[in-house]
Amino acid sequence: MTEKQSRKKQNIILFTVIGIAAALAVFFQFYLSENADEVNTEITQLVSKYNKNCPLTIQPGIRLDSVSLPEKQVVRYNLTLINVEKETAELDLIGKEIGESIINTAKANSGLEVFRENDFTLIYQYRDKKKAFLFDVKVLPDQYK
Repeated sequence: MTEKQSRKKQNIILFTVIGIAAALAVFFQFYLSENADEVNTEITQLVSKYNKNCPLTIQPGIRLDSVSLPEKQVVRYNLTLINVEKETAELDLIGKEIGESIINTAKANSGLEVFRENDFTLIYQYRDKKKAFLFDVKVLPDQYK
């Protein structure tokens, strides 16, 4: 085989490999995009389902007002501490205790599985009975897996 034929054969092999790699890249991009759309639809439906039940007393003194998706891979629970007023509350103490409780509960809550599987950050935003902002509790994906 001459050197020219050898180079031609190498070029054909190279272009074939590049073509296959490009086809696979397009296929996986399409597949992952479809999968991401399915997850987004599932999460949007779940949030909508939560909101249909709101406002909902989830514990004595704590009401879930709504759930939202403020940005990609973030879910925010909007809650009210119905027996608390910002002016008289010990916010540092309340925030610390609620934060610890939320992380422990989130780890065991099977209802959060779709968020857990898709690395969502959970934000629990608390307001007092007059709707004044109190504090946020942010739970990163690695904290509740």
